[in-house]
Amino acid sequence: MSAIAGIYSFGHESVSTEEGGKMMQALRKYPADRVCAWCEGSIFLGCHAQHVTPESVHERLPFYDELRDLAITADAIIDNRSELFERLGVEQERRQDITDSELILLTYDKWGVEAASYLIGDFAFVIWDAKEHRLYGARDVTGNRTLYIYQHDRGFAFSTVVAPLLSLPSLRKELHEPWLAEFLSIRAMQESVDIGTTAYKHINQLPPAHWFTMEEGKRTLHKYACLDEVEPLRLKTGGEYIEAFREVFTQAVTARLRTHRAVGAALSGGLDSGAVASFAAPSLHLQQKPLHAYSYVPVQDFTDWTPPTLLANERSYIQSTARYVGNIHENYMDFEGKSPFSEIDIWLELMEAPYKYFENSFWIRGFYEKAQEHNVGVLLTGARGNFTVSWGPALDYYARQFRRLHWLQSFQGLWRYSKLTGRRMSHLLPVMLKKATSLESRSWLRRSNRSPVPSLIHPEFAKRMHVEDIPVLSGTGWMKNADQTRKEKFSNLAIANKNGVVATKLSLRYGLWERDPTGDSRVIRFCLSVPFEQYVQNGRDRALIRTAMRDHLPDDVRLNQRVRGVQPADWLHRMLPCWDTFMGELQLMCHDLRAAEYLNIEFIKTAMAKLHHPRPEQASDPNIRLLMHSLIVYRFLCRLN
Repeated sequence: MSAIAGIYSFGHESVSTEEGGKMMQALRKYPADRVCAWCEGSIFLGCHAQHVTPESVHERLPFYDELRDLAITADAIIDNRSELFERLGVEQERRQDITDSELILLTYDKWGVEAASYLIGDFAFVIWDAKEHRLYGARDVTGNRTLYIYQHDRGFAFSTVVAPLLSLPSLRKELHEPWLAEFLSIRAMQESVDIGTTAYKHINQLPPAHWFTMEEGKRTLHKYACLDEVEPLRLKTGGEYIEAFREVFTQAVTARLRTHRAVGAALSGGLDSGAVASFAAPSLHLQQKPLHAYSYVPVQDFTDWTPPTLLANERSYIQSTARYVGNIHENYMDFEGKSPFSEIDIWLELMEAPYKYFENSFWIRGFYEKAQEHNVGVLLTGARGNFTVSWGPALDYYARQFRRLHWLQSFQGLWRYSKLTGRRMSHLLPVMLKKATSLESRSWLRRSNRSPVPSLIHPEFAKRMHVEDIPVLSGTGWMKNADQTRKEKFSNLAIANKNGVVATKLSLRYGLWERDPTGDSRVIRFCLSVPFEQYVQNGRDRALIRTAMRDHLPDDVRLNQRVRGVQPADWLHRMLPCWDTFMGELQLMCHDLRAAEYLNIEFIKTAMAKLHHPRPEQASDPNIRLLMHSLIVYRFLCRLN
């Protein structure tokens, strides 16, 4: 794992080593096991390396291959090493010592610019091909690692994070207003529709699943993979689907245990993280390693206001999983004294841009801090599981059956679902019928998705940025086509961008790598290829993973359809002691011209008037959420000056 940086000077001019040094200096805030640079003629490559895999301990980055006249700097863990060794004809005795960066070079040497499409893993890398006088770089298909780029008349520069680029004398630190307009206008967690832009003018990012070349001052950009383009999988029996699932999931989990350090996991009481832990812990036991599990629990003085179908404290289910699986060292953390408000400046420094996921900020970072104490090299998650391994929305499936005139099967399945969930048929049936009768009208869907411009953005700024022309990013509302929504989760690279930024920048700050087996490209493609009917069976939603986890997870977790965990329900409760401070800062913001240019101050004042004394159960109030978002944006604007 590395923070990489580099400069390519056009016109065969020698690169400025001083500028390269400034870029490397900007990376010093991150811990490093080795810092090196390579410079030759018009090329400067740098690497701020953190050792995660056994091979990386002896890895030299940047690496120059004299035989092939290729140089590389890389931030990469490659998961399909065995497959690549076979395809490249690498001798058996050499395989154990070959680093991931050397393997990338061998792949490029054989397949050229198509090399990225042969790699599976989390990566961002740049190669200098001296023979072709070509700079080639790529980012992994799911966007788990970042790569920022900057081009001007005399050259091109790149970096894992933004700060090194801002150190260059030719680049001014300026706000990119179109990006901010999109950030303020999109209600979903996505930050921007334009996947190549950032919050900074002149700084772009290489989109996920793309490679670029830079030759003679001309940049070429190419998308090399589409995760949602899969052929339907047709097997003979349900048992064959379960066997195939276990095989691909085992492969994904095992690949992510490759570290000479400790292994951790974010563990909730649900199926996704539980499935990851249940496959990882036994494998680690064979290596005489425990799995360090990190779990969020509410603070002690919090009263759970959530409805009976939601669970704010998942401790009992987590304990059940840990006892059943074994070899799990539990860590329950309530992060007393921390809140989304106390985290704002820390996260702005980490992310180098405004962010929307403030509710989870304190516990996500807290997991990393604790994992760092345990010398964890890999932190496992199940973040993308809802749309891969544990997908299976029952109401959508029975609505589809109804539309296909399979009315008896639809009503029988819905009745079984009612019994398993404890939800009344009188409540479920109208929802299912609305889904069945509305989802066929695609034109209606398009109209319904066109929501008005959110009030957080200043009307004049919205008009100036032509916000009405911004495509509306699809949500996950109950009227959405579940199958299409799922595919959009993996075809929409704006989502991958957001996830990759969080994973990359937190991992660099705390010296450990977040890895998600449920987001493995092989797992994604497999799960998208499985027929809908394998995911919902006899009233069981998420049927594929529930069946596959038999003998891997306890039944109270595996078959639970009555309650689900919600994190963190106590975020507003945590903010109440500092609410007056929060409101006071908002008051100052309302009188600042920097905020008035971009934010709808009148709306903010109206929202504030309603929220003098909020209650913990107002955590989902959109007014409070927008106030938090406005303050995060305001503090970012202040940091720009």
